[in-house]
Amino acid sequence: MGAVARWSLTDLFPVGAGHFPWVTFAINVVGSGLLAALPLLAIARSRPWIGLLLGTGVLGGFTTMSAASAETFVLLDRGDTGLGLAYCVGTLCASLVAVLLVDRLTSDQHRRDFELAEADE
Repeated sequence: MGAVARWSLTDLFPVGAGHFPWVTFAINVVGSGLLAALPLLAIARSRPWIGLLLGTGVLGGFTTMSAASAETFVLLDRGDTGLGLAYCVGTLCASLVAVLLVDRLTSDQHRRDFELAEADE
């Protein structure tokens, strides 16, 4: 489901050659934030398979760091060094910021419960 959603978005909003790959950038930032939000879901804390389904399954298919790497190399190979570096560093930084912001919404207890539930599976 996640991979189909990603493909649909990249198909609906194509990015021209030599332009900043906004769609993949947004997918990775949003997906990273959503992965960090899983401990907020009571059902994911009480039923570990839900966390695996949503995290590894759906959101793992939705996020696409491999495509971000490939797009970075395409930009660099075309001579768009500044754009390629901005995209690479920007993707990593924005994804980490999304995770840190969402992490502030979770409590230590949420994270412990989620980690314990995942360890039980």
